[in-house]
Formats: sequence, C-alpha cells, structure tokens
Amino acid sequence: MEEIVKKIAAELVTASKRAYTRGIQTGSGGNVSARIPGEERMLVKASGGSLGDCDEDGFLITDFDGNLLEGKGKPTREALLHGFLYRICPEVNAVVHTHSPYCIAWASKNRVLPRTTWHSKLKICADLPVLDVPAAVVGKEYFYMVEEIYRENPDLPGFLLVDHGLVAVGKDAVLAEHNAELMEETAQIAILKAAVKKLEL
Repeated sequence: MEEIVKKIAAELVTASKRAYTRGIQTGSGGNVSARIPGEERMLVKASGGSLGDCDEDGFLITDFDGNLLEGKGKPTREALLHGFLYRICPEVNAVVHTHSPYCIAWASKNRVLPRTTWHSKLKICADLPVLDVPAAVVGKEYFYMVEEIYRENPDLPGFLLVDHGLVAVGKDAVLAEHNAELMEETAQIAILKAAVKKLEL
C-alpha cells in the first residue's frame, strides 16, 4: 500500500474509533471515507463492519461512483454520496456519516439546526440544514439537494438527514469526525434548551 494511502487509512482508523468511543455511532452502522489526493479514488469503510473495529487494512479503494478497485468486501452503500461530495467540494478530503441520536431526534422535526452555543457559532459558519430523504441511503435522485446547500454555503461542515443522522465533512478524517461531534453536541444542547424552556425553569 502506497505511503499516502497508509497515512489516510491511519487517520480513518483514528476518526472511526473516536466516533464509536464517543457514542455518536454504535454497532455496525455509519461509514467514513477519505479522498486519495489528486485522483478520483477514495478509501471507504466496507459495508457491515463496526467503526469500533476498524483497522488500517480494512478499508477499500473505490472510484467516486463507488466501484470497487482494491480490497476485499463490499463498499458502504453511501459510497456514491461520499464520491459526489468530493466532486462538488474540492476542499473536502473526508466524510463521516453517523446515526447520531440527538441529530436524528432533532432532524425528525425537519427544521434547521440552530447554532445554540458560542462554541458552535465560532466553529460552524451557518445553521445546519436538514434534508428529508425518504430512504435509508441518499441516492442519486437526491443529490441535487446536497448540491444546493453546498452551492449556497461551500464551507458548511455538514448536514442532517431526517431519521438517519448526520453527514460531516472536513479537510481530513479527524477534522470531519470532530465536526460530527460538534454537530451532535449542538443538537443535544438544542434539545435540552427546548426542554428547559418548556418546563419554564
């Protein structure tokens, strides 16, 4: 395995294990990927494996259409979405998708997630959009919605999916995972603030 691919795989392992440890993804759900610089190829998580069990040899190499080029196993079903994000966002080098509980809860309202703290206002450039995709996978027919939000705000760190979780992006896998954590924390605080307001404490 070429050195740059080894380095990217190590970053994906760090991001995957952190996401699992932090509880923003449990079981065998969620997926991660990273762009291979200068090419229309990416390292992606194989379908069915747990983020908590990832190792550097467990990632597959696919093209941006999700076609397997190297490795054993089946690429994640979301590989098409990952590849699309790399095509439309040249500054994005990694994607983290998790079924984060608070983001799922907030997105069920199908309302933009506001930046509820000074921290989120400093780190996130705009309130986070919610996309209502009525499927377990973001298929090509819904890519126009993703393209619209990034045309409007190319620096957006991610978005939420109704009943599905979050999609976070970053300049590398670790930064993408940090964005995922911040999005989940923002949703958690938004829900807690709404509960406090309702109780009129």
